[in-house]
Amino acid sequence: MKEENSITPINRELNVVTYEIENIKNLIYTIRGKQVMLDSDVAKLYNCETKYVNRVVKRNIERFPEEFCFQLEQKEFQNLRCQFVTSSFEKQNYGGRRYMPYVFTEQGIAMLSALLKSDIAVNVSIQIMKAFIEMRNFLFHNGQVFQEINIIKSKLLEHNKKFDAVFDELQKDKETGFKQKIFFNGQIYDAYSLMIDIIKSAKTKILMIDNYIDDSILKMLSKKNKNVEVVILTSQNCNLNKLDISKFNKQYPSLKISYTNKFHDRFIVIDNKELYHSGASLKDLGKKCFAISKIEDAEYVEKMSKFS
Repeated sequence: MKEENSITPINRELNVVTYEIENIKNLIYTIRGKQVMLDSDVAKLYNCETKYVNRVVKRNIERFPEEFCFQLEQKEFQNLRCQFVTSSFEKQNYGGRRYMPYVFTEQGIAMLSALLKSDIAVNVSIQIMKAFIEMRNFLFHNGQVFQEINIIKSKLLEHNKKFDAVFDELQKDKETGFKQKIFFNGQIYDAYSLMIDIIKSAKTKILMIDNYIDDSILKMLSKKNKNVEVVILTSQNCNLNKLDISKFNKQYPSLKISYTNKFHDRFIVIDNKELYHSGASLKDLGKKCFAISKIEDAEYVEKMSKFS
């Protein structure tokens, strides 16, 4: 991050203005693969207003092709601002501009100097040329270092993406809080709380498979997110009547019941993406020792989702 750079002359005599070359070098940036200087910095070096510099360019636009001078895009300007301490950037009057600034390459500076037609402009342009040459030599001799830095940056970005993926997975696990958990006799509240967390994690759909459900399942499902569809596959002998379902749907739509005798174990499918296996019927959570497990095999998740 660049600090505010002083471009105060170290010597000012008649038709001679001298700056520290190092200070001028600090005003050179690499944009679109070219070394350039901002119009406002050029104007300060020439001891004139920015609008005057740009007016000269516009009056002689045919002499300033893109390799000499070009206007920054919004994103390029914002990236440039990020290189400064904000207060310093605003102090240099780069903020609040009504138009994007122009930038000059080394050739553009030379052309501008010829058009300004003053001894001071020629003298300052020579100093700017020297700064461009020193900067170019610096980049040339340190090219390998910069290349290695870019490689390191690319690797860091790649690692960050992998870390983000890992953190996302950890966050998913955090939402449901487990991959496998065993409950012992009497842990009714703990088992109930975990099941509620699983139900609350659904965004669009819940599929429950349990042959022995009763109206206690409705109390759990009342905790689901709004507009989440619920499908229950159970046996014909379940203790859940049509009136219970109708009342539930009036307040917590929508719940559908289908009957089957194809299952022995209990399963829950969340959003067709997550599959859980319960060793106990949902109405008997915590009454005996049992386990709830998250099954992560995509093939099984896909097969179970088809039953909905």
